[in-house]
Amino acid sequence: MVLQLAIFFTACAAVTLGCLVPNSWLPRLPNDKLMHFGAFGTLAALALPLTDSRGEAALALAGLLVAGWLIECLQQLVPQRSFCWRDMAANAAGIGCVAIGALLTGTL
Repeated sequence: MVLQLAIFFTACAAVTLGCLVPNSWLPRLPNDKLMHFGAFGTLAALALPLTDSRGEAALALAGLLVAGWLIECLQQLVPQRSFCWRDMAANAAGIGCVAIGALLTGTL
């Protein structure tokens, strides 16, 4: 459980850092929305095993969505970055796909 927490928080830090640095610091990305989808889907997949019930899982996933919104808000303070609703939609889609997959496979 400690290792899972460490991996989750390390991934959270990596996603946050990647979203809050100026674009000029990053390599050219193939598809920004796909990156958001994958990043938040991965965070959701890492978060779900840390929960003990559907209620906790729902709170964890909602927390990830709020974290994505906060990151988007903070991007307004970063040069070459801005808030983007399409990024939020990609974040939500990644989280939602993992949640639906967990429900369909019975792991949630």
